[in-house]
Amino acid sequence: MTQSATERPPLVAVIMGSQSDWEIMRHAPQTLETLGIPYETRIVSAHRTPERLYDFAKTARERGFQVVIAGAGGAAHLPGMTASLTPLPVFGVPMESRALKGMDSLLSIVQMPAGIPVGALAIGKAGAINAALLAAAVIALGDPDVAHALDDWRARQSAAVAATPSPLEG
Repeated sequence: MTQSATERPPLVAVIMGSQSDWEIMRHAPQTLETLGIPYETRIVSAHRTPERLYDFAKTARERGFQVVIAGAGGAAHLPGMTASLTPLPVFGVPMESRALKGMDSLLSIVQMPAGIPVGALAIGKAGAINAALLAAAVIALGDPDVAHALDDWRARQSAAVAATPSPLEG
């Protein structure tokens, strides 16, 4: 388990099925860090550590989390199982797989039964970053500091886009 450097209790849990998911999932806590949102990261496998998953998800709200970001590959049951055990918003990030390039993970996360919602993001790095931004948007609804940080982030992103193309060098 890793927590952000801030002394405030974590508001976002970033969980993943295995250590190999960290290469992609690390972009979520990096984005949260930029926005000043405290987080906690941990490995919670739906298949290999089901009791850890159950304990984590059942106690997530009482421990102060407001959002869960869950990254998983292959069968990708982690986001859905987490959503079935907690009333908190769960954002699922599909990992790219060798066999199907992450489509298996994406479809597993997207195809949830009615009543167990999971917000499905893009496959890979973009999904991890966008999951953090969505978590920030949820938290910003009740936290003016996070709303301001998110507004600033978006303004910096817009300012970084050139208004005109540069001539190609040749």
